[in-house]
Amino acid sequence: MLPWSNFSATPWSQLLSFIFIFLSFLPHISWASEWIDYSPDGYATMTHYSLPENFIAACGCTSTSTNYPTAAMNQMAYGSSTSYGPACGQCFNLTLLNSFLSNPPFYPNVTKSVVIKVTDLCPLSHSGWCNATTHGPNAGSHYLNFDLAWPSSSIPNDFFPSNEPLYGCTDFGVWNVSYQSVSCTNWKGWNNAAALGSVVNLGYSACCPNNPAGSTNDTCPSYSDDSGIPPDTQTSGFTISSPISLLPIVTLAVSLLSHVL
Repeated sequence: MLPWSNFSATPWSQLLSFIFIFLSFLPHISWASEWIDYSPDGYATMTHYSLPENFIAACGCTSTSTNYPTAAMNQMAYGSSTSYGPACGQCFNLTLLNSFLSNPPFYPNVTKSVVIKVTDLCPLSHSGWCNATTHGPNAGSHYLNFDLAWPSSSIPNDFFPSNEPLYGCTDFGVWNVSYQSVSCTNWKGWNNAAALGSVVNLGYSACCPNNPAGSTNDTCPSYSDDSGIPPDTQTSGFTISSPISLLPIVTLAVSLLSHVL
């Protein structure tokens, strides 16, 4: 017998009581998100942001990792809305193709690439470069955006080429890039043990594999799916919601109630 059942109540009132109590638990149920399933190589946009050295970002990678090339990935490809996601620890070779915002587009004469390790999350937003979802790409028509931690002591100051006389600026801000998923043995920090792994005292709130190969055994789970997706991402105010049908809930309620009446 269910604890809220009552011999003096009618079956209809018991059904309503059951549904009311069941619905009261809905806010605590974690609904899965539609994360972007990207290919191992392809095209993306690249932006850059300031990340202080020795800063511990969303993945909880060791602070020494900031001494080497790192980047944040857009939220719905990163695979989490609050902390670490499956992208944490993944390494990519990023190659500059052309500037996106300049008119006309600028194509560098020298091909420049950098191997980065994903250590951070670029939050979902209504607009901007990290707003791609399974329902549509960002303004550059790409589903991935790498937000490079730059300037960085590990990346030359002139990494982003420009033509100031023609364009009147030295920083185009947004680039089209090609990306290739690579082994982290190609990452500059690979030979420094202090730059690998997670911050120990963060415990289960950090996940930063040395060299994830993409299998479930060595890839971080989605912190969001494990701990629930909050109604607000705290930085963008953007909410991802899943439509909830009450029909299966009512059907379940009727089925369970039939066994106790």
